[in-house]
Amino acid sequence: MDRRSIVVCTVSGFLGLVSALLGFIAEAKRIKSSQVEFSSPSECVYPQSPALALGLTAAVSLMIAQIVINVATGCICCVREHPSTPNWTLGLVCFLISWFTFVLAFLLLLSGASLNDQHGEENIYFGNYYCYVVKPGVFAGAASLSLVSVILGIIYYLAFNSSSTKVVSQTGIAMGQPHPNQDPVFVHQDTYARRQLS
Repeated sequence: MDRRSIVVCTVSGFLGLVSALLGFIAEAKRIKSSQVEFSSPSECVYPQSPALALGLTAAVSLMIAQIVINVATGCICCVREHPSTPNWTLGLVCFLISWFTFVLAFLLLLSGASLNDQHGEENIYFGNYYCYVVKPGVFAGAASLSLVSVILGIIYYLAFNSSSTKVVSQTGIAMGQPHPNQDPVFVHQDTYARRQLS
């Protein structure tokens, strides 16, 4: 691996770990239903929770990691000749799954962070008031998906770079070297003179 690949993998891997770690911490710090109090029968009192800031920071870290991977890799649609190698196929599959898991993780982190920050809001359900809290597992699921997204993005980056390097080396300039088992071919000296006259 060259230095650029090491830097891209290290930066995106670090950001993915930060995103996953913050997501798991947000899961632990989210507001639980046992922590919500009722100041009146129709008003919910929520305690302060750092889950909003943790969820937003995790989402931003995940987005930056995805940007780093995709900018470093380049546009997959801009390549005119797609090599039919196992690395290219692996890279394409990882690219698609990485984007799918990224979108899910990003939306879960944002929705969990915003829903965790509803203060004083209540809902009526069949005539009864209840207070909404984020369901268990939203932040943890988002953290797991963000980790999967970054790992697949790194695999996509490495697979795409190795297959594009092979394509460049295969389409390089071929130097005319004589074949060792081939007899030399003699051309009559008048051949060049005839070409110039005609």
